[in-house]
Amino acid sequence: MASLTYELTLAGLAVGSAAALTGIGLVVTYRATGVLNLAHGAVAMICAYVLRQLAVGWGWPLPAAALVTLLVVAPGIGLVLDLAVFRPLARREANPARSLVASIGVFVLLVGAAVLLWGPGARDDAPVLLGDDPWAQLGVVVALACLVGAVTRWTRFGRELRAVVDNRPLAALSGIDADRVAAAGWAFGSFTAGLTGVLLAPYVRLDPYGLPLLVVEVIAVAVIARMRSLPVAVAAALALGVAQAQLTRLHPEGWAGPLLQAVGANLFVVALLVAALVLPGVGGKGRDALPPPARPGRVPGAVWLVTGVLFLLPLGFAGADLHTAVQVPALAVILLSLVVVAGRGGQIALGQAAYAGLGALFTALLTAAGVPGLPALGLAVPLAGAVGLLTGWPAIRRHGLALALVTLATGVAVSRFVLTQPYATAGLSLGRPAGFSDDRAFYALELLVLAGCLALVAALRRGRAGRALAALRDHEPGAEAAGVPVSRLKLLAFVLGAALAALGGGLLGMGLRAFDPEAYDPVRGLLWFAAVLVLGADSLLTPLAAAALLTTLDAGGYAGTAALVLGLLAALTGRVPPLTSLLPSRTRPPADVGGETASGGPAALSAGVTAGAGDGPRPAVRRTRPHRPAPDGAPPPDGAPPPVPRLHARDLTLTYPGGVTALTDVTLDLAPSRVTALVGPNGAGKSTLFDCLAGTLRPHEGRITLDGADITHRSAHARTRLGIARTFQRLAVFPSLTVEENVRLGAERGHPGGDPAAVERSLRLLGLAGPVRHATATDLPTGTLRRVELARALAGQPHTLLLDEPAAGLDAAETAALARVLAALAADGLTVLVVEHDPDLVAGIAHTVHTMEGGRIVGAGP
Repeated sequence: MASLTYELTLAGLAVGSAAALTGIGLVVTYRATGVLNLAHGAVAMICAYVLRQLAVGWGWPLPAAALVTLLVVAPGIGLVLDLAVFRPLARREANPARSLVASIGVFVLLVGAAVLLWGPGARDDAPVLLGDDPWAQLGVVVALACLVGAVTRWTRFGRELRAVVDNRPLAALSGIDADRVAAAGWAFGSFTAGLTGVLLAPYVRLDPYGLPLLVVEVIAVAVIARMRSLPVAVAAALALGVAQAQLTRLHPEGWAGPLLQAVGANLFVVALLVAALVLPGVGGKGRDALPPPARPGRVPGAVWLVTGVLFLLPLGFAGADLHTAVQVPALAVILLSLVVVAGRGGQIALGQAAYAGLGALFTALLTAAGVPGLPALGLAVPLAGAVGLLTGWPAIRRHGLALALVTLATGVAVSRFVLTQPYATAGLSLGRPAGFSDDRAFYALELLVLAGCLALVAALRRGRAGRALAALRDHEPGAEAAGVPVSRLKLLAFVLGAALAALGGGLLGMGLRAFDPEAYDPVRGLLWFAAVLVLGADSLLTPLAAAALLTTLDAGGYAGTAALVLGLLAALTGRVPPLTSLLPSRTRPPADVGGETASGGPAALSAGVTAGAGDGPRPAVRRTRPHRPAPDGAPPPDGAPPPVPRLHARDLTLTYPGGVTALTDVTLDLAPSRVTALVGPNGAGKSTLFDCLAGTLRPHEGRITLDGADITHRSAHARTRLGIARTFQRLAVFPSLTVEENVRLGAERGHPGGDPAAVERSLRLLGLAGPVRHATATDLPTGTLRRVELARALAGQPHTLLLDEPAAGLDAAETAALARVLAALAADGLTVLVVEHDPDLVAGIAHTVHTMEGGRIVGAGP
């Protein structure tokens, strides 16, 4: 028994050592560049193939082949990736999501290149580099980790690396060559990837699909290390490797046996899923969703006509066997799920292949139980949607890169624990529904289903939920402030995406007349994601074009062509726009959106108010007010008691992680018909107090009440629905929506369908009722966008308005017009809080001014 334990430990150390190398490379690359390199496994696979080609194919001596592979080819791949892919993104200050998409593109590109060069089959003749002694591998890992730690801690390069990690722009201003540091990080990361690949290949077989995914799974150790600590990454890798080996000793009886065996063989997948869900990791709220389309617009009708004709052609001209054609509509339905989740919702969803596979599996199981084909498919869709609900509920609490890892781990886990397991799929077959066994009849059925799905998604995009999803993608905090229930909306997108993927997966299985787990492999899911992003994730034309390309490019004798082409385009995402954006669009920018009266410029803005800011202005036309007047109505006459506070904050205290106290016992009253201003130096705590009132932050101590009701623990979108609207210091408009759609989104919170009258009042009051209302917010000037944001807040008819630096970026005329509007709104009963650095604006409109310093209110006055 002791001998078995020792042998299994040695085997686990061998696997753990390779995983530790991956962790070291990922951590160093992330710390040097800020990129989570999902292509690490593909680089490992390419290096393993290169070593085999040199040593086995061309007969080189193994030491010489290893030196060329590890010291020339592997670092060279890293330098090429840095120069061609990631450095341009860094210089454009691309968000982490775009860099992640580029790394997925590199992954797909390298897999396609390997398939084209060496074929899709697995090979078992990879040369063994360090022999069978796991202690040698462990020694290499420990020595490498110590070397990296020493360089990071005690050398000039290490100091530069830490500076670049902390603040790349500031490091560059200090004279540090950030590009050189990033290049070194990429070269070293690729070297470790190459070393991982050549060490693993002899034990897991050399496979262009399996080996990259296996390396991706061990990203778990880097996530456990929170992309920072090399010792933690190495320790986690060794522990997981040994635990995975020891689990092979257990052989329970019954149903638990196959399940435990699957866990033992895929412990790193389980660790990745748990770590991505539980541990604080990479990514951040509201800053790393997929970017909105560069040029939103509608696909011309002529393009749709041509597309429809092309899809109908197989019905009239193809022979009886449409084996290739029947795959296209089914795959298009699967890809349509990515349009909902990734394109409209902006979420990095990498697990759609799993839901497609579950749709096929559930359909096969139901038909095996005697349910007819079409009803079986109809039942499989809600079943997969329920799985989407169960997996999406914990996932939606993550953001950006962490969400990407959760969805990837979910897809791999479903594939490894369900789709490829004999206990779930043994003996299953999948036929076509009665009456549709003929290829042409089944293809016609698929076209009808595809048309219905396109109509459903088109209606979703045009409706209230579609606008909310676009707002969530464009600016999540802004969407939450507009009253969008972010968590519920994300969950809706995930469930609908899972259902569509399941529907397409079931159709694909029926079309192939078999349940084939390889058709729903996680690597294939990454290829689908890359295809949708390359063509334009928020276009309904994309799934049709992507399905046709993916099917036809690989239908010939050159497998891997689709991956090569689409991977290359995805890797160059910073330079090549989505292909559907190159189509002519029917959307034309309206004329004169820069501030003229006819288009809703400052003249129109000031037309709705009269009097100076210091004279208690009133709206010139009372019917245009966009809010519900407070019961207290107008300001109290001289000598009357002050109005009762509507929003009251008492003894608020908040301390950030690290011990920095931002607020200390802050008490503030906001009353109807009054403008209250917060002033003070930077770092005084104004924005923190503002965010506590808005619900973005939650104080550690103290209470916030609205009309006497405690709202301290209410979320930001819940407070918006209670009548508390806010704006942001940094503009929080939704660039892919038009001006009118931005404003309508504010009116729709808590009101089914919204209030068209409130939308019109807000547009008129802020001078946006002209042609500018139909312009997308992408390229509008700052002054116009400030008015759009304020109009959106007012369209919800709030009683309390919180404004964070509303005059930032405005010129003198725009600031004066804004002052008149704010003073008029307060005079009409609105409660207004302004955080502002402009003393003239504060002096002109504020009834009470509170001064903050060091997280405390140190003074108040008229």
